Amino acid sequence: MIKRVFILVFDSLGVGALPDAADYGDAGANTLGHVTAAAGGLTLPTLQSLGLGNIIELEGVPPADKPVAAFGRLTEISHGKDTTVGLWEMMGVATKTPYPVFPQGFPPDVVDRFVTATGCGGILGNKAASGTEIIDELGAEHIKTGQPIIYTSGDSVWQVAAHESVVPIERLYEMCLTARGILTGSLGVDRVIARPFTGEPGSFVRTAGRKDFGLAPAAKMTLDYAAAADVDVVGIGKVSDVFSGRGIKTSIKTKDNAAGLAETTRLAREAGNGIVFTILGDFDTLWGHRNDIAGYSKGLVEADKKLADLLASLSASDALIIVADHGCDPTLPGTDHTREYVPLLVYGELIKKGVSLGTRSSMSDVGKTIADLLGFPAPVSGISFAADILKS
Repeated sequence: MIKRVFILVFDSLGVGALPDAADYGDAGANTLGHVTAAAGGLTLPTLQSLGLGNIIELEGVPPADKPVAAFGRLTEISHGKDTTVGLWEMMGVATKTPYPVFPQGFPPDVVDRFVTATGCGGILGNKAASGTEIIDELGAEHIKTGQPIIYTSGDSVWQVAAHESVVPIERLYEMCLTARGILTGSLGVDRVIARPFTGEPGSFVRTAGRKDFGLAPAAKMTLDYAAAADVDVVGIGKVSDVFSGRGIKTSIKTKDNAAGLAETTRLAREAGNGIVFTILGDFDTLWGHRNDIAGYSKGLVEADKKLADLLASLSASDALIIVADHGCDPTLPGTDHTREYVPLLVYGELIKKGVSLGTRSSMSDVGKTIADLLGFPAPVSGISFAADILKS
């Protein structure tokens, strides 16, 4: 029987526009397809062997004749296209009401409440912007005035950027908690995000101190039921932040994809039960949002190599589920997430090879399946595909 499930999220690795993508301004989006094409084809032998090229046509990643994993793609039914709504849906809680967005910036009275409550003396920015571009634009003024940089994006987020030498990181987190308390009801953005950075004007660098202050899931999800059944859950990367700590027994923060994969592989080499949930955020943060096609391509190649070590480290009773949470097509205009299908690969010694899972009607199928694989009750939405993939 399956004793442990690893969930590996390639943050933003969409595989083609959803039917409603045009409603989000994302017609024609295809993060993985466009990145591989722009690179003139990528060599991803590990992902190819699993069946990545069997999901969609990819330049340089042909379909495997005999995929060693089950494969398919997931449909997002939630309103939105970011990590929170994607992963919540994956764990059985679909978001039916869109979270508010503020493409023209936040209302003055809301900003005034934040300034008064934090005593920060004022803010800079208050507009939709790329995170790296706005600190390049306003970083020097921030250092001079001490005022935090507030910005948003096409997603439902309030982001606070501050230089670590000007606003100590714990103070930055306090500011974000204050904003979280203000941003409720009709102002209830999905996430408040701390964005610390260091460096000098012209060479600012965001640090690994990012922290997300999200809303709590609106209903019980697979991770809640896992905790109730004494199933250990380890979150690697920003997993705990996304779920407001719910159902997470151990949280391991990581600075980049390499560290996330290293921690996941380390745990695979150790005996264990339960769920190991990892997000590889560099694809989204460093390359998708920055329209860095070359960086995205290089990141895929590097992850593919390290993924081979992870596969070799799994025990006979482990299962690995590889997914994404949304798209962020770096070849399209703009820097926001894109509304896409996401890939689904399931691998393990007890998992049937080459099973086509087709196009799943909801990302919640993943959470439902994990509960069935590990044998705990989870009355969440979704249709389990455990029976389709488990060997007799």
